[in-house]
Amino acid sequence: MVERQTQKPKPPPMCQVLMLNDDFTPMEFVVAVLQEFFGKTLDMATQIMLSIHNEGRGVCGVYPREIAETKVALVMDAAAQAGHPLQCVCEPLSD
Repeated sequence: MVERQTQKPKPPPMCQVLMLNDDFTPMEFVVAVLQEFFGKTLDMATQIMLSIHNEGRGVCGVYPREIAETKVALVMDAAAQAGHPLQCVCEPLSD
């Protein structure tokens, strides 16, 4: 008799979405983007914005790769439409 083994699907690779500091994008715009696309409260968005400003980058959230890439695209599109050079990137989490 052959024993069936159930395989658990591997969880999707996770990525962190980061925003990078620049000297041109208004802080208010960064806070608004964090609230709109990442569901952050005003306080959380402000803390992340200050981290971006002071440390050069800040983590917006951790998501499965496809969702992270979509969020990066949404942020980059919003920044471009507003005429801001804001950069947002997706980095894989190390295992």
